[in-house]
Amino acid sequence: MSVVSRGGRIPGLVATAHQPFDWVDALSRPGPGHADAVRRLHDLLLKAARHQVWRMRSMLAAAGPREMDELAQQAADEAVVAVLAKLDTFAGRSRFTTWAYKFAILQAAVEVRRSAWRHREVCLAELPAATDQRPSPVQQAEAGELAAAVSAALDTALTVHQRRIAVALLIDEIPVDVLADRLGTTRGALYKTLHEARNRIRQQLVASGHLTVRTTEGVQR
Repeated sequence: MSVVSRGGRIPGLVATAHQPFDWVDALSRPGPGHADAVRRLHDLLLKAARHQVWRMRSMLAAAGPREMDELAQQAADEAVVAVLAKLDTFAGRSRFTTWAYKFAILQAAVEVRRSAWRHREVCLAELPAATDQRPSPVQQAEAGELAAAVSAALDTALTVHQRRIAVALLIDEIPVDVLADRLGTTRGALYKTLHEARNRIRQQLVASGHLTVRTTEGVQR
């Protein structure tokens, strides 16, 4: 009895017009074919990485073709490692190559942002203490009042750490992967802190009457 792999493909066979190449089986099965499958995967992801680096070339004004290709090579190397680590999560809902491309595109974007920020300072110095910001007559307009309320929420509703992260990501627009590298943390941890900060700001704006909340019935309160 033959064993059929995901997607109805028979493992161990070379791709033909009627029998597509089984990436999952080739990459997970030990043996002489494994190294060749990894090489083919790297070639595939390198093409995707080069395309993404080229798309983001405006962020690399001083970079030449050699540096851009090095970034693509780094991205492809990292993407191969990520794909191999995630092989068991491939569910076959799309072509394997489509699924794998996403790893290369994401990693290429990370490498470009890291390179673009390599010589730029990420300032996370102590922020000034909150001051009394009474609205001027002009600020009493609705937009100015809301802006002042958001500023006050940043000063009073957040912890020092939450405020630093919110300012860095939302105001200074530092890429999250760059900030994670500089702080020695993860993207997930920064996103969690930002989510908590947004929730605290939203709660304070609701409490101060600057933001309404819709109930499940769709009625504002």
